[in-house]
Amino acid sequence: MKILTMLLDIGTAFLRLVEAEGRMLKRAVMNTAWALACVGAAFFLVLVAALFFLAGIYQYLAAETSPAAASLIVSLLAFVLALIFAGVAKRRTADPE
Repeated sequence: MKILTMLLDIGTAFLRLVEAEGRMLKRAVMNTAWALACVGAAFFLVLVAALFFLAGIYQYLAAETSPAAASLIVSLLAFVLALIFAGVAKRRTADPE
């Protein structure tokens, strides 16, 4: 009978441990989900800000030059910025070998 009681105590302790780990996992998953949501919102806001910045440059250049030339200059600027960001991303993810 003493062995059965010991086995039940071990089983109960194991289930309490699983419950505690489950609560910690739930908290970690929720923190990660909130962090991802905030990063997504920040990414969206940065994208909108970049678009407004490029639109402002276009408006300024369109007043100074023709709309076609302004469009070409702004698209070239956006392309150069995209290349710079892609280069930075490639360098940060490259193997250090």
